Amino acid sequence: MSDSMKAVILRKIVKSLRNTNDTNISIVASNLHLKTHKTNGIYSFLLPLKTRQYNIQNQVQNIVNDDSTNIFNNINIENDTISFNISRDRFIKEVLEQNCSTVSCPTFMNNKKNVIVEFSSPNIAKPFHMGHLRSTIIGNYIANINSFVKNKVKKINYLGDWGTQYGLVQLGIDMTDINEDEMKRSPIRTLYTAYVAANKLAETDSSILTRAREIFNDLENGTGITHERWKMFKQYTVEELKKVYNRIGITFDEYHWESMYNAKNMEKIIMLMEKMQLLIKDEQGRKVVNLDNEKSVPIIKSDGSTLYITRDIAAAIDRFEKNNFDCMYYVVDNTQVNHFSNLLEILKRMEMPWVERLKYIKFGRLNGMRTRKGNVVFLEDILDTVRDIMKQKQIDSHTTKVNLDSTDKSSDILGISAMIVHDLKRKRQRDYTFDWNAAFDLKGDTGIKLQYTHCRLVNLERNCNAILISECDPSLLQEEIIDDLVILIARFDEIILKSYEEIEACVLIVYLFNLSNAINKAFNLLKVKNESPDVASQRLLLFHVAKNVLAQGMKLLGLIPLKEM
Repeated sequence: MSDSMKAVILRKIVKSLRNTNDTNISIVASNLHLKTHKTNGIYSFLLPLKTRQYNIQNQVQNIVNDDSTNIFNNINIENDTISFNISRDRFIKEVLEQNCSTVSCPTFMNNKKNVIVEFSSPNIAKPFHMGHLRSTIIGNYIANINSFVKNKVKKINYLGDWGTQYGLVQLGIDMTDINEDEMKRSPIRTLYTAYVAANKLAETDSSILTRAREIFNDLENGTGITHERWKMFKQYTVEELKKVYNRIGITFDEYHWESMYNAKNMEKIIMLMEKMQLLIKDEQGRKVVNLDNEKSVPIIKSDGSTLYITRDIAAAIDRFEKNNFDCMYYVVDNTQVNHFSNLLEILKRMEMPWVERLKYIKFGRLNGMRTRKGNVVFLEDILDTVRDIMKQKQIDSHTTKVNLDSTDKSSDILGISAMIVHDLKRKRQRDYTFDWNAAFDLKGDTGIKLQYTHCRLVNLERNCNAILISECDPSLLQEEIIDDLVILIARFDEIILKSYEEIEACVLIVYLFNLSNAINKAFNLLKVKNESPDVASQRLLLFHVAKNVLAQGMKLLGLIPLKEM
């Protein structure tokens, strides 16, 4: 990373722009790029003087004249680009020493926003479909990178436990005579079994669906069946979900439920909408909001029960009142575009001043992920499948170093790494088919490759017999491959900024593959073991910093860096 040098440049620009208010410094930072001139031993930070977002042409002479830091050899202007030039030796020394102990967030990203990320959000008693898997992986990355850039992040899992499905589950539990021990032992599968049983009976008996609607309507209005039994089932479900999410290193700050926003709890919001004359009754007896283009959005059904969008309206208002967020991300698939368009439009008509802070992060459809038993239903099935595939590959490989007994977790971590990287390596809005062979290719651009490179670096530190030092002597690091590796390390903060602004994990993944390739190439050209102590220590410092950057990038993706595999 080249954070300290970039920070100096940006401070110079801010100082020169002190009398203007129309330039966003974060936009300037995103256009500041690093280049090396190997022939003359110079590294340069290049910045266009004018883009569509800013124009600093009138201030450029102030920037050139203000060089009180003595960091740069010179500052040039050529072809409408300002170039901040620094000697190779000073640049390498700064980069390696700055990142020797830890890799930190770029200091020029002065955020500290209050952010909520709602993701994963499966439905209780329904299959954990592939959209939930992608939401889980993408949402976790969004939360991680926001935390890394010093935003205050709250991760919410909004579980679907309401609607007519609730009535079907209750009927299914009674019909199949499920006891509490079964529910406690495996609540997710047990609730699903009850739901399927009631649904199957409803195919031939229309009264089942009618009864399910009645149960849900009673619950919405706080009458009839008590909530205590359902609360107990929900508690067991969350406990099981936490165990499964823990396998992929994901924790949520809060679990929310659709049932938090039933009709009884939303009376004030409905009254507000009626007072604002947003609700009208249609010919079916429903209360609806009429939007533009003659679009009518139901809010309250004719029997008085609520709909999914009604609960989303209430949830958004409730979360802002409790958190005063600067931004709330909804991580859901492309099929929800109309739903979120309606949600935002209704909140605008309700004159909620914070509605622009809601961000819909959409992603494409995932196909082709099946277990040996057929379609994947539960997240645990998916994780077991990728673990078993990876374990067999480890058994078949002659390079496996870990003992594959019952206590070993490397197969689980490697399988999950392969799955996460295979998903995040493409732009999130693309539909794609999961390719098991490509995801687990030991020689391809995969999560396994990143883990292998990290393990290789750990093994080097353990066995090279060199002493790791924190002070860099660039005169001992003259090989050309070193420039290739250092410039990649230095670009980490540039990549973080781009990935954060575009909300695209693939930006970071492409970078990590390039970094991994450069590390492995350097491995073959730069010996550490049996070299002179001073050269060995300098090369070890280079590889150590590369390992730190690689590990930090992997953690942001949601991977757990292994030490051996």
